[in-house]
Amino acid sequence: MSTRRTFIKQSALATTIAAAGGISMSENLTAMPENIIAKPTKPVVISTWNFGVQANSAAWEILSKNGTALDAVEAGVKVTEADPAIQSVGYGGFPDRDGRVTLDACVMDEKGNCGAVVFLEHIMHPVSVARAVMEKTPHVILAGEGALQFALANGFQKENLLTAESKVAWEKWCKEHQYSPMKIDRDNHDTIGMLALDAHGNVSGACTTSGLAWKMHGRVGDSPIIGAGLYVDNEVGAATATGKGEAVIKMCGSFLIVELMRNGKTPAQACKIAVERLAKQQPDHKDFQVGFLAINKRGETGGYAIAKGFQYAVHNGENVLIDAEYLVKE
Repeated sequence: MSTRRTFIKQSALATTIAAAGGISMSENLTAMPENIIAKPTKPVVISTWNFGVQANSAAWEILSKNGTALDAVEAGVKVTEADPAIQSVGYGGFPDRDGRVTLDACVMDEKGNCGAVVFLEHIMHPVSVARAVMEKTPHVILAGEGALQFALANGFQKENLLTAESKVAWEKWCKEHQYSPMKIDRDNHDTIGMLALDAHGNVSGACTTSGLAWKMHGRVGDSPIIGAGLYVDNEVGAATATGKGEAVIKMCGSFLIVELMRNGKTPAQACKIAVERLAKQQPDHKDFQVGFLAINKRGETGGYAIAKGFQYAVHNGENVLIDAEYLVKE
């Protein structure tokens, strides 16, 4: 039976979130069910897109040996960051419209600690720099030249991240005079977001990207923004996003999903509600793609997207690729 104090706390939370434009009162805010915080029986890792399969394998190497979720997600996304064939993340990523590869990344651990880098150049693994920001500084975000200085001071090597293939693509784009970012849709996407639940019952996440191809120099999307591209709450679970970053930032997508799970929704339900909220808020949603992923403390996972084509990988002993459900059926 709920005590008067519990009722007052729940009512205050509901009022605060509703006033901030968060979960509506019609979505039945309740205390998080106790079974959501039950200790899982085995670890799980989940990540965005088909390249998440390979990334999951690296993360699973750590999780299967009782390693931490934080170590797992860092190791997993580093596989994608270092792959020049993946032209939306890290090395080989498409440059901005001035021909410069700029990277964004963040991490968040089970204690609520987080770190991020934005507009970082010349560093192969921005996710590891983000972790260093979290662990070695009192800050959450370092940007641009300052982020690069910090990385170099902490032993990271300066490298040329623009591959010959990506340079050719950029030069072709320049000749066509399409001075605008590449459209984010079901055929073009960015970001690897990864969430993990370890054998100790702790959740962590990472998100890393080279962002929109041909973006304006200095543009930063949702991927390194805590609460937008990634959010972790170890009492509940975690969520991450991919696709058009501007759309996700406008609705604090990952934070919203975690709060929905806190109030009893499954990961799949929470991701679906978030996409529906985005569609209601942004009438042009049919012109771009956004996909969300989530995991809760029971090890349940789910994803949902605006349009057909979003895939995500789940590894819980078996590594599988899943076609996400989606909103726009046209």
